[in-house]
Amino acid sequence: MGLKSKEIVENFYTSLFKDEKGTLDNYLHPNVNLTWYGTTGLKKLNFDEILSIRNDMSKNYESLKAEVEKTVEEDHQIAIQFTYHVKTIENPDEEMPLAHFMAIWELKDDKLFKGVQISQLGEEIDESPWS
Repeated sequence: MGLKSKEIVENFYTSLFKDEKGTLDNYLHPNVNLTWYGTTGLKKLNFDEILSIRNDMSKNYESLKAEVEKTVEEDHQIAIQFTYHVKTIENPDEEMPLAHFMAIWELKDDKLFKGVQISQLGEEIDESPWS
C-alpha cells in the first residue's frame, strides 16, 4: 500500500534537509510548480529552483527540522502548517525557529505537483493556535 496524500506532503517537508538520495525525486513531480509568497516577495519555482533552495539551506544551517502543526486533506488538496527550526553553523547548540509556513498542494502520480506556500520569519510560539 502506498503512502496517503497527507503523508506524502508531511514526509516531503520533514525529509527535505536530510540529504537523502533522491528526496526531491521521491516527492516532487518533474513538472512541479510552487508559488511561494514569502518575506522577500513572490517566487514561482520549478523542480530545479526548489533543489537550488534546498542546497543553499544545507550549506547555511547545521540542521533543519520541520515541526508539523496540522495537516488537512479535502477534495484532493492537502494543506499543511509547520515551522522550520534550525541550528546555525555559528551556534550549533541552540535550535531556533527559522520560519512558519502554510502550504496547499495538489498531487499528481502520488507526487507534489502544484502548490501555494506562504511563509513568515520565525518567532517563538508559546502554544499552537489549535490548542
